[in-house]
Amino acid sequence: MTVPEIPAAVDITEAHRPAYRAANGLATAAREAAEAAGIGSDVVELVDVRVSQINGCARCLSVHVPRARRAGVTQHRLDLLTTWREASVFTRVERAALEIAELTTALPHGAALAATGGAGRRGGLTEEQVAAIVWVAITIGAFNRISVMSGHDALPPRDEAAAGPARNGGTDRRTDERSER
Repeated sequence: MTVPEIPAAVDITEAHRPAYRAANGLATAAREAAEAAGIGSDVVELVDVRVSQINGCARCLSVHVPRARRAGVTQHRLDLLTTWREASVFTRVERAALEIAELTTALPHGAALAATGGAGRRGGLTEEQVAAIVWVAITIGAFNRISVMSGHDALPPRDEAAAGPARNGGTDRRTDERSER
């Protein structure tokens, strides 16, 4: 008895390159908006990691956890990120950004008002900063969906990447995620 082969997911990043390039442009614009609004890359990476945790995107976590470390986020804080509400290691601004990211990801009724009037105000954020954080959360959420729906596996750590092929069925789809995003 033969077992039927399970078809691989369609890699939408390859199937429609102009759409993927546009998504990369959105990600660049969101990061630039955050920088212009005075939101540090450490906060941006915390948002990227938290949204990717919620959405279960292994590829994005394998990209953004190391980026968060390079941006100065300690491993201890990354370990506590899923419990940020209970952990005292996060600043007022980080807490506001994480709450806004979760609201943007889950979209509960009244999310816009809660982000601006609640989390943003508690964090002392300006409207420009709230808007930039929302754009960052929207963008990473889109990339979570792109990677999950394309069947992208987590990337190996950079030191392992040079040792051999990625562990995703023999294909190596690392270049786009690292070079364009």
